[in-house]
Amino acid sequence: MNYKKNNCKLIIEIGVNHNGNINLAKKMIDTISKYEVDYVKFQSFLADELCIKQAKLARYQKKNLIQNISQHAMLKKYQLNYKDHIILFEYCKKKKLKFVSSVFGYKSFKLYNNFKTDFVKIPSGEINNISFLKYLDGFNKNIILSTGMATKKEIDNAVKNLRKTKNKQKLSLMHCVSSYPAKFDEMNLNSIKYLKKKYKLKVGLSDHTNSTVIPFMAHAIGANYIEKHFTLDKSLIGPDHKASIDEAQLKEIVYSIKNLKKIYGRLGKFVTKSEEINKSVVRKSIHASKKISKYEKFSLGNICLKRPGNGISADKYLNIIGTKAKKNYKKDDLI
Repeated sequence: MNYKKNNCKLIIEIGVNHNGNINLAKKMIDTISKYEVDYVKFQSFLADELCIKQAKLARYQKKNLIQNISQHAMLKKYQLNYKDHIILFEYCKKKKLKFVSSVFGYKSFKLYNNFKTDFVKIPSGEINNISFLKYLDGFNKNIILSTGMATKKEIDNAVKNLRKTKNKQKLSLMHCVSSYPAKFDEMNLNSIKYLKKKYKLKVGLSDHTNSTVIPFMAHAIGANYIEKHFTLDKSLIGPDHKASIDEAQLKEIVYSIKNLKKIYGRLGKFVTKSEEINKSVVRKSIHASKKISKYEKFSLGNICLKRPGNGISADKYLNIIGTKAKKNYKKDDLI
């Protein structure tokens, strides 16, 4: 793969880490805007459409919320209405960031589709919602499909149903491990290469580890997108704060990802300017190992290879043997 041409897009997800507070969401956008980020992502859902009122929390949600409520009650607190979407869309625009969101149903997609965005994200939980995928396929909207918890067969089926119409929307996939935080030994980054090869699509990584190294590694094997959850404070109460990166980690990731093009460089092997400076210091050249008189023949007994390398190159050593000295040399003189 041509790594230099892998223009990896960085998606920083606020998700529900705004805790239902628009002012907190704005502060998060302010922080993200300080860095070279491509997208700020939210989650567009309506609790009444997404789950029944008795739906239970996931284990990690219970642990991070520190309160015994239903999933419906939690989602109700964090859902964004149409006015909220307008405010956040415009604020991202003001901060020169692109607003995108995950959609969790027909109503939330209709809400989100009022905005001009680069793509819509389908979360992992909707990958087997085939009727919804068929519905989305009817719109000329670029789609990123997350594949967390999905089998090969489920991904096949989802991709097939998102490619049925002749609309020109582009489909991309996101490798994802739906665990918060995700464990290193479950990340299987080679799935990125597998998905790219099998479907001939752009593939990214939705990374739920606490690591800043994983995004770097994902880019190195060809990820076209890197998505990370973001929080201003990991100690805040909420389902995703502990599986999110903070500002210091965001800065580190952005620096690494955006500098990879410089690191990859050109195809080939080149001597750098910095290396040229060091070359004469660390390489060897031909020196007199003892006093040598004019017209005396050079031999293994009177010349040697030592630093510095600012004389005749070491690769000429055997060529010098047997030739005559044109002047007198003292020990350690350059030949």
